Amino acid sequence: MSGFHDVRFPLRLARGATGGPVRRTDIVNLSNGRESRNQRWRDSRRSYDAGSGVKSLADLYAVLEFFEARGGQLYGFRFRDPVDWKSCGPGESVSASDQVIGTGDGAAAEFQLVKTYADSGGSWIRRIAKPVAGTVVVSVDDIEKPAGSFEVDPATGIVTFVAEHIPMAGAVVRAGFEFDVPVRFDTDRIDVNLAHFDAGRIQTIPLTEILA
Repeated sequence: MSGFHDVRFPLRLARGATGGPVRRTDIVNLSNGRESRNQRWRDSRRSYDAGSGVKSLADLYAVLEFFEARGGQLYGFRFRDPVDWKSCGPGESVSASDQVIGTGDGAAAEFQLVKTYADSGGSWIRRIAKPVAGTVVVSVDDIEKPAGSFEVDPATGIVTFVAEHIPMAGAVVRAGFEFDVPVRFDTDRIDVNLAHFDAGRIQTIPLTEILA
């Protein structure tokens, strides 16, 4: 991903952020009172506001320093979603069986990390491009693979098996992981309100997801 700095927005500030997935749908009201719906975006795009996480003068400075180091909107960075940041639910522990990421054919060595959101009515598969280094665990046909049997690119989310561990044809490959969202500032301006000598706030810090 070009124009991206592999650094994370301060975690203590991200925990207070608001936001989540955004979708675009066209709705046309027909003359008979019914409606037609069309999905404009194939995938959702995350949008956040991290302004509510700023409480102290140290927080203010941390945001200003981070903003300047990114050149405003120029460079993207990692952001931890306060709710959705791992391959399982928020109250569960990551395991090597969390997400199906592919099926072996006896030759393919590379598998993209994904997360599936599903219920009885439908599903959507999300590509995970920014896993957290050291958190990815992998299994093949429900047998967890040792760390040396595969490599993970933290910049793309691609899992690559070494030659002697390439999954056999029909083998189900699963993975568990923590991940960040690639985002950028959605403004080139930060407005600081210094309420007291040792405290202040930034009304809004808009962030938007970068889709590769």
